[in-house]
Amino acid sequence: MTTVAMPTLSLYERLGKRENIEAIVEDIVAAHMINPIVKARFLPYLEQGEKLAHTKSLLVEFLCAGSGGSEAYTGRDMPATHRGMNISETEYMAVMDDIMEVLAKHNIDEETQKDMLFIGYSLRKQIIAQ
Repeated sequence: MTTVAMPTLSLYERLGKRENIEAIVEDIVAAHMINPIVKARFLPYLEQGEKLAHTKSLLVEFLCAGSGGSEAYTGRDMPATHRGMNISETEYMAVMDDIMEVLAKHNIDEETQKDMLFIGYSLRKQIIAQ
């Protein structure tokens, strides 16, 4: 008896492709805006609507491209993006917690959440204390 392997879905597909990734990004940014640990970093974006929209767009691109979508990421690399921000471990963990809560809210399965957590942690040294 021959077993046929079922094709596995890419992370991009498991996240719901661009449309759902856009909704996830909206909720992640909203979560950051009310998170007492990081909101001071994000609230100024509310006064700069164009900058906020651009930042969201780059995050959508980053997540789409990084998860296997065909979209190109046009932003800077992680160290350049976060240079001079001096992000603490506590702030980084607060952002990761927000992301994980949003993924759960969007009914993203546990395995996909774990994959996203792994990716987030793999970027940790490129973001903290830059």
